[in-house]
Parts: sequence; C-alpha cells; structure tokens
Amino acid sequence: MRRIRPRRSPAIPLLIAVWAGAAGVIWLWWSNTPSIADDKGRILNAGRITGLLAGYLMALVVLQMARVPALERRVGSDRVARWHAMSGRYMLCLTLAHIGLTMYGYALQANTGVVDQTIESVKTLPDMGKAAIGTGVLLFIGLISVGGLRKRIPYDTWYHIHLLTYVAVYLSFWHQLSTGNDFAVEPAATTAWYALYGTVTALVIWYRVITPIRLNLRHRMRVEEVVEEAPGIVSVLISGKRLHRIGAEPGQFFRWRFLAPGMRLSSHPYSLSAAPRPGLLRITVKALGDHSTALKGLKRGTRVWAEGPYGAMTASRRSRGKVLLMAGGVGITPMRALFETLPAERGDLTLLYRANSTQDLALWDELSAIADERGARLMYAVNSPDGERPDINPETLRRKLPDIDEHDVFLCGPPGFAEGAYTALRGAGVPARRIHHESFEL
Repeated sequence: MRRIRPRRSPAIPLLIAVWAGAAGVIWLWWSNTPSIADDKGRILNAGRITGLLAGYLMALVVLQMARVPALERRVGSDRVARWHAMSGRYMLCLTLAHIGLTMYGYALQANTGVVDQTIESVKTLPDMGKAAIGTGVLLFIGLISVGGLRKRIPYDTWYHIHLLTYVAVYLSFWHQLSTGNDFAVEPAATTAWYALYGTVTALVIWYRVITPIRLNLRHRMRVEEVVEEAPGIVSVLISGKRLHRIGAEPGQFFRWRFLAPGMRLSSHPYSLSAAPRPGLLRITVKALGDHSTALKGLKRGTRVWAEGPYGAMTASRRSRGKVLLMAGGVGITPMRALFETLPAERGDLTLLYRANSTQDLALWDELSAIADERGARLMYAVNSPDGERPDINPETLRRKLPDIDEHDVFLCGPPGFAEGAYTALRGAGVPARRIHHESFEL
C-alpha cells in the first residue's frame, strides 16, 4: 500500500493566530503609552495591560466553547477543552491582577485605602457594577472547576453552571470600552474589539443554538430499540430521517439528550459504535452514573435531541498503511466503528480489546464477524481467573506486532488504561504523533 503522507498539525496555524492577536493587544497598549513617569504610572499601566490581555482571553475562552467545526473536528474536542481550561485559568489570573493593580494604583493617586477605592470605583465608574458581578461569577465557575471539587459535583450540575460563563462575559464586556483609556483614544481599537466579540457571539449563536435546532428538525431522531450487549452495557439504536447525511464519521461522538422523564435536562457525550446508516445511528454505553444507567429504561419512540458530530479521532488522522486499534472497556465503541470502516489492506488492521473478563467483551460477535470479513486481526486481554491483570508493556506489544513501530495507533479507554497503553506504545517505538487518542468526557 502506498504510504500515506502525514498531515500538518492544524493546531500550529491556530496557535500562531492566537499569539498574533495577543501581540496586537500589547501593541495597542504600547502605542497609547508614550511614557511612564513614576511608580503610580507603572502600577496603573500594569493594570491596563493585564486588563487588555484578560479581555482578549475572555473572548478566546468563549470561542473555545462555541463548538466550531474547524476546531472540534480538526484539532479534537478534548484538546479544545484543555485549551479552554488553560485559557480560563490564565484569564482569571490576569483579571485578578488587573483588578488588584488598577485599584492599588487608583488608591495611591487618591491617597486612600484599596478597599475603599474599589467600593468607590464600583459605585461611580460606568458599567463597573456589572463588571464586578461578572467577575464574581467567573471566580465561582473557576472555583468549582478545580480538580478536587469538580469531581464532587454531579456532571449535569457542573455543566449547567459552566454555561453562566456567557452571562459573566456579557456583564464584564461593557466596562472595557467605557472605562478603558486605550479604547477612548483609539476608535479603531473600539471597532476591532466590537468585531472580536461580535464574531465570537455570532459563532456561539450559530453553532450552539441554530445548528443543533436545524439538525434535530431535519433528522427528527427517536429511540428505536435498547439492546443489552454485556453486563451493565447497552446499545441504544436511534432512528431518524436521512441519518447517513448527518455528517458523522466513525470515531466521532454527539452530545445526547433523551427527552424522557428525569433525563430532559441531561446532555452527555457518547460516541457512535457503528457507522451511520440511512435511518439508524447506534451508541453503546456502560452504566457509570445516573444518566448512563437510566438508558436501559428508555422506551421506543422517546424523542432524542443531539448536538454534533464532534471529535477528530477519525480515519483522516491515519498516516500509515498499518493500523492498531486499542480499546479498554467501553472505549470499544468508537474503535468498533473504525474497525468496520477504516480503509486498510487485509492483514494491516489489528484490534486489541482490554476488558476485565470475557463476559465484559461487549460487541465481540460483531467484532469477530468484521475481522473475518476484512481479514483483520482481533485480540483480547482479560484478567486471569484469580483476577490478575494482563501486563500490556512494550515487550508484549512487540511480540504480538513485531512491526508495531510502523503502525498508526488509535487509542480509547478509561484514563488509567489510556495512560498505561500510551507509555507502552512509546516504549515499543511508536512516535507520539502517530498515537491518536481523544477523551469524550467533556
């Protein structure tokens, strides 16, 4: 088979654009700062530049929540989510620095205390009251997103609170223009700021509101059947109109909302476990929480609301003729869809399935039939009768696949499995750029 040329990472031009925007913000501050006379001026100017950068990052944080296909499908949903979290942390730090430095600088000028000066500024300066509320909301969202606390909050609660970011950004936006010296003296900067936030707002409305409405009105999805695949694992078959035109690829996922009692407010990401058919989609889910456990009780005809497709772990990521798919537990769902559809010569496609026991090998009969039809290799690794876990290490991988360093690897499973498999693959000589992994817990 002809060697497939690797694609350039789509993240590189995006990062260049982000840094170019940050450079433009710094230039705006520099061009409007002819000189800094004393310590008070230095403090206030530090407050200005941190405020400008915080405002720029605030727009980026919202953009990363907009589900723009160019980001979701090319960069990957999990990578965009990490960017969003990182940008949010930097934005909060810059916002706090901006408030502290600016209020301290004003207090020095007015020869008063920082607290008194802050209260006075909120009372008297235009739009500062709204900005204070918006900042408080952002700090609250940042607090509940901290790792330890985040794990104690139900997913649905965290997700819906997180949507308050839009409200916080709206409240914080106006004081940037009404009190920012850089915008007061530079009308072009004001126009550019409106354009930045206006574009981001338009993308959010289009991709988070209008696009899902159009998708669901067009395809009108309903639950067709619920099938138990293994203990605690069910497949939900979803019917609808022209679902093969929904734009989904094997390896991708949707956010699913089932309009059944007690589930209408819950929206969770589940990946497709089979290629889309003209009238049918399928997801396969393991009972790990209230929402996933409730899926087995869905009735035929239940309306389904979906957003997507999302994800970049598709066949387009492949850069070699030979491919290894590695799945742990319910991570088999996107791997099963890829195993069925990924273009490959006979003998060039291998699937390694890790589970606790043979009873937990969901979709095994389907996988066996696909392997027979395509001439692919199908292997599994399960615990021994005494509970000992199989060791997936570089030596094991090289023994099973002597030319593993010539493979592309698609990897999906629980975090512990994914981390261990990634380490083993790197030890076996597989370059990091050819290990494709995406987390769907977003």
